[in-house]
Amino acid sequence: MPRAVDVATYILDRQGEMSAMKLQKLVYYCQAWSLVWDDRQLFDDRIEAWANGPVCPNLYEIHRGNFLVKPGDFRGDKRKLDVVARDTIKNVLKFYAEKDAHWLSDLTHSERPWREARRGVAPGDRSNAEITHAAMAEYYGSL
Repeated sequence: MPRAVDVATYILDRQGEMSAMKLQKLVYYCQAWSLVWDDRQLFDDRIEAWANGPVCPNLYEIHRGNFLVKPGDFRGDKRKLDVVARDTIKNVLKFYAEKDAHWLSDLTHSERPWREARRGVAPGDRSNAEITHAAMAEYYGSL
């Protein structure tokens, strides 16, 4: 099973340098749309509803302290991504990759999976509440 770092490595190799926040949102949307389009999770890692939007903590630990990330910063294995996974990522990037990090963050803040995971948490407060696969599949599957 691929990990979030494998997806991040693939994204950076295709798109080049970007902010860590943007990378986190792209990884999130890749997971969400894989659940809908492919009826399977893309990777095993947990995604949490942090103040600035969805974050994969395992990925965060790799880029912690870096505003920008670039190809080569991650040691993921793109070979773990099969043809279906790569097609899903490419299709997600076709729509979301041109958007900036703040637009993506604002979008996630307006969507039910992040909002529901943060229910009862004050804006800006820390939270490690999980955004579940079920919440993502239900919401994005209804769009």
